[in-house]
Amino acid sequence: MTNLDSNNNDKKIIAGVLGILLGALGIHKFLLGYTTEGIIMLVVSIATCGIGGAVMGIIGLVEGIIYLTKTDEEFQMTYVDDKRGWF
Repeated sequence: MTNLDSNNNDKKIIAGVLGILLGALGIHKFLLGYTTEGIIMLVVSIATCGIGGAVMGIIGLVEGIIYLTKTDEEFQMTYVDDKRGWF
C-alpha cells in the first residue's frame, strides 16, 4: 500500500465518522474538498435555527455510512477521482 492509498483510506474513515457525528455542519464535505456542498449544509443548518439541521444531519449520517461501507477503490473512484458531491 502506497502513501497515497493510505492517505485516501484515512480520509475515507475520517470523512465517514465526521459525517455520522457532525453531518449537519457539513464538516465531512470540507474534508473531501467539496466546499460548496459543505457551505450549503452549514448555511441550511444555521439559517433555519436547527430545523434544517435535522435534515442535514440525516443526510450526513447516510453519507457517513456510505463512505464507510464502500471499498477503498470505490471511494477513490467516486469521491476523489469523479468528485461526486452528494451521496
